[in-house]
Amino acid sequence: MSNCLFCKIRDGQIPARVVHRDDVCMAFEDINPQAPTHVVFIPLKHIATVNDIGLEDREAVGHLYTAAAKVAKERGHAERGYRLVMNCNADAGQTVFHIHLHLVAGRPMEWPPG
Repeated sequence: MSNCLFCKIRDGQIPARVVHRDDVCMAFEDINPQAPTHVVFIPLKHIATVNDIGLEDREAVGHLYTAAAKVAKERGHAERGYRLVMNCNADAGQTVFHIHLHLVAGRPMEWPPG
C-alpha cells in the first residue's frame, strides 16, 4: 500500500526506532507513547483492519502476540503485566489502517480504557 504510514516505516522510507524485526513482523517505539513502554507491532503484509484478516493471515496475527510477549519479557514486564491492544476502525481509535498491536507497559493500567 503506497500511502500507508506503516508500510513506509516497514520499507525504510520513514525512520522509526525499530526494536524487533523478523520475517513476519516488525516492531517500533510509538511516537506518542502512552506509557514508559509503548511498542507497535505490525505484520510485514499490509492488512488494513481486523475485519480484513483472512484465514491465511492467522499465523501472522498470532505471531504479533508472541513477538510482543518476547519484547515484554526482554523489557522486564512479563511478571508485573502489560496490555496488548488492537483497535479496529475509527470509533475504536484506529488511525493508521494497517493492523497493529500495541504493547503498553511500565505503569498500572486502568479499566475500562478511555
